[in-house]
Amino acid sequence: MTDTPLKLGFIGLGIMGAPMCGHLIAAGHQLYVHTRGRVAPQIAESSATQCTTARGVAERADIVFLMLPDTPDVEKVLFGADGVAQGLKGSVGKVVVDMSSISPVATKDFARRIEAAGAQYLDAPVSGGELGAKNATLSIMVGGPEAVFERIRPLFERLGKNITLVGGNGDGQTAKVANQIIVALNIEAVAEALLFAARAGADPARVRQALLGGFASSKILEVHAERMIKRTFEPGFRIGLHQKDLNLALSSARALGVPLPNTAMAQELFNACVAHGGQGWDHSAMVRALEKMANFEMGQASPA
Repeated sequence: MTDTPLKLGFIGLGIMGAPMCGHLIAAGHQLYVHTRGRVAPQIAESSATQCTTARGVAERADIVFLMLPDTPDVEKVLFGADGVAQGLKGSVGKVVVDMSSISPVATKDFARRIEAAGAQYLDAPVSGGELGAKNATLSIMVGGPEAVFERIRPLFERLGKNITLVGGNGDGQTAKVANQIIVALNIEAVAEALLFAARAGADPARVRQALLGGFASSKILEVHAERMIKRTFEPGFRIGLHQKDLNLALSSARALGVPLPNTAMAQELFNACVAHGGQGWDHSAMVRALEKMANFEMGQASPA
């Protein structure tokens, strides 16, 4: 079953963007795509039309999705030479939907500038990682006008399961920053617990299984603890990207006068991983920083 076919744009076809774009194609929509890297085979071999510029996407599509790494990337794609804003000139009723995870403050400015160009704007960052993108089970946190949200909701439903209008422009990004604080601290807690168990001589895999049935159960314990135990640290969600999100949290907290001591600690553990070449590791590899400090790696025989 397909939706009423729409002309959609998708800019940014990385680990997350490619499967998300694929779901929209599978729903029967005409996709116009642009990315700075290699186009994934499933997109290249589909009905999607590849455009050489972001402007070209915006000129052809009525709704343009972005899935980019960081705030400067979004700004460049929106307002740089041959950017989205250039392709919106003279148009009526178009919508830009930024599903990247970027600065809430910058997002409010981007929304004003896109509205000045004649289009409407939603910030709609996601949580759920590569698996959620592939399975269309992402949580989507949306900021923007309710009427625009309701117009785009059927497309969001092709990408995720938990879809929430949080508030006005920027509020979706604020919710995502809060999400990334919780995820980072959960990874740290799970890593500490399993490292403790392993160093004490217990089998961390069996400890994980026991904890999954209790109050300590979480998605991090379910998914990322298994990565830690099996040493499978291919991303996933790269440490470098989680660092970016925690930088947003810490800089925003400073501006608000809000202390985030444990978020700062989690960022330092990520920094330690990067110092050992781990910027591209999955964020579950935070456990490696703790292992370095303990001089003990999960999986080795404990001398205890």
